[in-house]
Amino acid sequence: MAGPVGSVGDSRAKSAATKMKLLFIGPPGAGKGTQAGNVAGRLGIPHISTGEMFRDHVERGTDLGKRVEAIMAAGDYVPDEVTVAMLNERVAADDARDGFILDGFPRTEAQVESLDRLLGDQGLDEVVVLDVDEDTLTERLLTRGRADDNEETIRNRFKVYLEQTQPLIDLYDERGLTVHVDGNGDVEEVTERILGILVDRP
Repeated sequence: MAGPVGSVGDSRAKSAATKMKLLFIGPPGAGKGTQAGNVAGRLGIPHISTGEMFRDHVERGTDLGKRVEAIMAAGDYVPDEVTVAMLNERVAADDARDGFILDGFPRTEAQVESLDRLLGDQGLDEVVVLDVDEDTLTERLLTRGRADDNEETIRNRFKVYLEQTQPLIDLYDERGLTVHVDGNGDVEEVTERILGILVDRP
């Protein structure tokens, strides 16, 4: 069970997070965004979601935000150079000085190369891969009852995730950066698993 904010466990976690740059990867329904937010809060570093980043720029009416708004209104994908420009600004912010958790980028090998150029020689410290089996995910998403969720569409999304994401996982495996975490169980239980691995890493 997690200790309260300010507990010894949280102190150890924050100490271990020094200059920790993380990427979270997980299939639809694995709770990747929730876990990224939970772990970021415990480590005292920001959770950087590309979706939230887009919304923030649009709401603030920045030049990049206006570009994103027009692109999304047309139903197109936001080009990598726009996402990278936003990310470059975000990771340079004061609250990201001691690290951050990326969620939603990179998604392709080309985006990995863009991120490599952005972060320079230091690069990412760890890539946390949430492993949840297909049957568990299907049951979990069907329980949520979204209008567009049925077993066929859910299993297809899982298949697409594997096809698109496995090359990224393989690439980061080759670099020795991936840590696989069992994503089955209660939200807090999975959070503690992730923190246990990160805090005890060499």
